[in-house]
Amino acid sequence: MLLIALDFYVFQAVKTIVAYSHPRVRWAVYIGYWSVSAVSIGLMLSIAFTSFEGWHKLLRTYAFATVIGLFLAKLLASVFFLADDLRRVILWAYQAFVPVQNAGKDGQTDGITRSQFLSWVGLAMGGGLFSSLLYGFGNKYKYQLEKLLLPIAQLPAAFKGLRIVHVSDIHSGSFTDAAAVQKGIEKINAQQPDLILFTGDLVNYAADEMQPYIHLFSQLKATYGVYATLGNHDYGFPQAETREGRMEMQLQNAEKVKAVHRELGWQTLSNMHVLLEKEGERIAILGVDNISAKVGFPSFGNLAQAYQGAADVPVKILMSHDPSHWDKEVRQYPDIQLTLSGHTHGMQFGVSVPGFRWSPVQYVYRQWAGLYSENQQHLYVNRGFGFIGYPGRVGMLPEITLIELA
Repeated sequence: MLLIALDFYVFQAVKTIVAYSHPRVRWAVYIGYWSVSAVSIGLMLSIAFTSFEGWHKLLRTYAFATVIGLFLAKLLASVFFLADDLRRVILWAYQAFVPVQNAGKDGQTDGITRSQFLSWVGLAMGGGLFSSLLYGFGNKYKYQLEKLLLPIAQLPAAFKGLRIVHVSDIHSGSFTDAAAVQKGIEKINAQQPDLILFTGDLVNYAADEMQPYIHLFSQLKATYGVYATLGNHDYGFPQAETREGRMEMQLQNAEKVKAVHRELGWQTLSNMHVLLEKEGERIAILGVDNISAKVGFPSFGNLAQAYQGAADVPVKILMSHDPSHWDKEVRQYPDIQLTLSGHTHGMQFGVSVPGFRWSPVQYVYRQWAGLYSENQQHLYVNRGFGFIGYPGRVGMLPEITLIELA
């Protein structure tokens, strides 16, 4: 009902814009508008009342995104239409109590009326949003390499210049083009990394989503190996009658994901650490299971356990999927100089240009993309290798991060 009501509301603005057009133009616009609306509503009803998981993967991916994109575009446009309606209500109330002589027709000047102007603005904004979402479909495999030279306090001389590739949020269940993913794998290996660190969300819901891509991601190679930790999606989203039952099922799925890590030749750092040694000097790589400061996300991590035994190592690098963990706990460990996270994807939508970054996700997460530094501690939030929900990216391209320690 909400979709239908929104369609009728937006249609009033469409009628305002074409009110003085040729009848054939008006009818063409009307038919086009309601044809798109009918398809959108039909898809939404099909999603609600059929076995959505049984749809072909491509249709499932793009149909849902298109319907949601249309809804958001109409919702944005309606903000301007509502502003016009409120303006007219206020004007009507004012004229009802205060006689106005020679009042013009809806602010008519030599150009268009205020209502037509606001309708045009609303449709332009909504259309711009929808067009950008359609454009973003083509960006989901355009892997962006972000390079960072990062000074680390007390870094042993032997590890100066260590090349770390940071990858996060693969979300293999969303992939539909293995050849495109292969190009991302090749870009990672082309950096000749000393170390590859993956910070969680290998899958969307279930460990077996990774099976078609085992042969791709097992190609990743680094001098000191590939290390991984778990994200919130790696636990799945099981349904159970009790909280304890749900937790047990989450942990079972996580163990399956760890088995996939082993099949890939990666080592899972599940609330533990490893020591890297070179020329008699050491640094520690810590990994924790998902820890979140946000309600509703699984938190099975234990930083104290991962830290235990590494206190005397001068430099510690932590892999923790959710960046909200940094403020929640990590900053209480000042000798964890670098934390690597993901999770936010930059919401797969925003603006990122030199000197300016914006995304709606910043109103939920204080640290959501790129580098954050306080005192001698650093947090880097990767925008994610894959995608989920919306099969595209606008302004927040999929990311491969190369960090060189200095």
